[in-house]
Amino acid sequence: MFLKNAIVALLIISVINGFATEPERSAIQILTYRQEPDWSAPWRFDAVQRAGGSGFVIKGKRIMTNAHVVSWCRQIIVRKYQDAKPYLATVEYIGHDCDLALLTVADESFFDQLPALDFGELPKVRSTVVTYGYPAGGEEISYTRGVVSRIEMSAYSHIGNRRLLTVQTDAAINPGNSGGPVIQDDRVVGVAFQGIAGLENTGFFIPPPVIQRFLKDVEDKHYDGVPLVGVHFVPLQNPAYRTRLQLPDNNLGTRVDYLRPHSSASNVLQPDDVVLQVGEFPVASDGTILYQSNRVFCALGFQLGQSGDTVPLKIWRAGQEQNVNVKVAASDEDQPEGNQFDVKPRYFFFGGLVFTPLSRDYLGAATRDNTEGSGTDLTYELFYRSLEEPALVREEPVVLSSVLADAVNANFRVRGRVLVDRINGARIEKLADAIHAFETSTNTYDVIEFIKSHQFEALEHTEAVRANTKILKTYGVPRDRQL
Repeated sequence: MFLKNAIVALLIISVINGFATEPERSAIQILTYRQEPDWSAPWRFDAVQRAGGSGFVIKGKRIMTNAHVVSWCRQIIVRKYQDAKPYLATVEYIGHDCDLALLTVADESFFDQLPALDFGELPKVRSTVVTYGYPAGGEEISYTRGVVSRIEMSAYSHIGNRRLLTVQTDAAINPGNSGGPVIQDDRVVGVAFQGIAGLENTGFFIPPPVIQRFLKDVEDKHYDGVPLVGVHFVPLQNPAYRTRLQLPDNNLGTRVDYLRPHSSASNVLQPDDVVLQVGEFPVASDGTILYQSNRVFCALGFQLGQSGDTVPLKIWRAGQEQNVNVKVAASDEDQPEGNQFDVKPRYFFFGGLVFTPLSRDYLGAATRDNTEGSGTDLTYELFYRSLEEPALVREEPVVLSSVLADAVNANFRVRGRVLVDRINGARIEKLADAIHAFETSTNTYDVIEFIKSHQFEALEHTEAVRANTKILKTYGVPRDRQL
């Protein structure tokens, strides 16, 4: 008891005398100047905005933070604890799917007297953690203590369409806290990254399994991404359906409902297969596994390794148990369904018509504009057609984003925000098809057909070609395409 009291007294004296602990000294303030594109007018960028975040020093003279803190950044400035001097930083590696990034600082003196923080294990539910960071509302470092509330697979808001392992805590995680370390027993057990609007005393951090997978991924100097299996699993708790599949009544197994056409599992699994075990983890009938005493969705079993790894599965097919192997791989096939970063929007311009691929980013911009065609048709095409009408899925649905008014298109009733079906009779599967249809046209009139209500419009081809340069100049569009 005497020793414990002496240690506590020493810690109090250290704080009084101004000696910072390692997490304090190694927690970094990040200031950014970011500029995002306007997805509804893809040749333009919004105004530069100043934002802030947090980070922390790890081995190798690097700073770990969130991907969303440094995305779209024109400039990144970092500052040390109680040090007014700014340093320029750059992104070394970034993983948008797991919302993590590593920064480097050219001036290596920045890391003098800054200890690298070590990583701990996945914290237990009901244990206590402390977040360090630089949230909005002040310039000095902030500390918040909280309890780990639960651990599960949750949507990562930065990418928008991926669910990874997440830890919930009642420690306050506010704007500016993002990227800061979550500490337990002087070790990093998470990276603060998001909250949920409307919920009080609720914050989320990225846990060690996700962090360590990211660090392992970049050891070869390239970030591949979180491996995906491309399978839609559904619970299998209906007794009648289990009987139909000749499954034993043992509360095990989740059913394969849908496979993405080009997924790594599409040549191994098939609809109505029942996955009984993923790697070392038995799969319950609700589609979950038990991971370090936490009941989480079975997709985690495919995400723990690296792209290219093979995951052994135990499945039930045609009334028999079988062992198969599935090779998992990182994929950007579902990129349009998620938020995109650090790449310019693609478009093609012809006769005042602006064509661009349908994406989550474009849909968000169109919905904010609240314009015709920006609702259910685009949402269905992007998120639901592949599930309900897989035979009609297009590789890259193309949208007529807007019509820049000119005499050559003066009588157009369709003004944008509609899906393109055909151009000159050719079905448009991707943006390259639209470009090819116009550039190889020998027709007097180019006919564009739209999916909504089978509408169509036409351009006089020669006049449209002649007017292109003038329209680009009038509206300040720098070039007729960005691919």
